[in-house]
Amino acid sequence: MTDEKKKMTAHGSSVGADDGQSISTNSKFTIPDPDEKSNSPERDLEELYRKMCRMNDPAYLYTVTLDELMDNVFEGKPAVIENLLYTGAYILAGAPKIGKSFLVAQIAHHVSTGQDLWGYKVHQGTVLYLALEDDESRLQRRMFRMFGVEGQAPSPLRHQCQDDRRWPG
Repeated sequence: MTDEKKKMTAHGSSVGADDGQSISTNSKFTIPDPDEKSNSPERDLEELYRKMCRMNDPAYLYTVTLDELMDNVFEGKPAVIENLLYTGAYILAGAPKIGKSFLVAQIAHHVSTGQDLWGYKVHQGTVLYLALEDDESRLQRRMFRMFGVEGQAPSPLRHQCQDDRRWPG
């Protein structure tokens, strides 16, 4: 290639018919052989490390393909209350003063004691009841009216109230 032709083109920008491809070491990535089942163990570890770095990025959004999703076998969620309530997160919404807090308090009490509820078998477990709109005095009155819990053995039902001074904030 002539000196003038070299001045007019960018270094390593393309492959011409009369020139050879520039040898560049700018990239460490290779196109894998589609027939090859796996790259070398070192390359697998490098890819795993890159994937972990991407996943630690706060802007990372984990996605799966439909094939990946369908390849998984998921176990059923265990019931908290047979045929009624299963583990997971729920939102209970409704008009004011219709008994949402009473319903949740009743479910929490029955799960913490293992007592059947409305004829449904309840699996006993530890419950954290967040009564964030109540203070401890109101919660105490409500629980006594509902269950007469005074003098019973301690249950694994734990409460957190709005004015609980044991928690900062």
